[in-house]
Amino acid sequence: GSTGIAEGMAALDYSRLLNRFYEVAARVLVDREAVVDKFVGDEVVGLFVPGMSGLDHAAKAVDAARALLTATGHDSPGGPWLPVGAGVHTGVAFVGSVGDRGITDFTALGDAVNTAARVASLAGPGEMLVSRAAAESAGLESNDEWRHLELRGRAEPVDVVVVRAGRLPDPAD
Repeated sequence: GSTGIAEGMAALDYSRLLNRFYEVAARVLVDREAVVDKFVGDEVVGLFVPGMSGLDHAAKAVDAARALLTATGHDSPGGPWLPVGAGVHTGVAFVGSVGDRGITDFTALGDAVNTAARVASLAGPGEMLVSRAAAESAGLESNDEWRHLELRGRAEPVDVVVVRAGRLPDPAD
């Protein structure tokens, strides 16, 4: 919903709001041993690389999604200060530098990355969508709603568990 939010705000105020979000999201991700890959408009991409985040990388990613929704106020009585959703997926990806001739970027590429981006884009405000692969890898057991998602550009659908703010699994449980 960032387009609608931006439409109703002065550009400088919108910039301040996004900078607040970037700061909060980056702290949440880094505190859980993620690499902040990029800020893309109203989106923050975090990578939980097993060699850096550990073998429990998927559980850390689910915890980060939970913490991000909490940090933006989705489980508070007053509601969120920014309506965001989160998506989590796991799989094999190329992670490293791309580019040539001195212009390079550190990023992640591959089907798992594209799937994660598509899943995240479908998460509504206060929702965490976790793919079956990520839920299984994280040991997330849920009786919550499951969705069967047809993702743009992808031949195979993806099943995700939908966890809403206020029903966010606590990793201590």
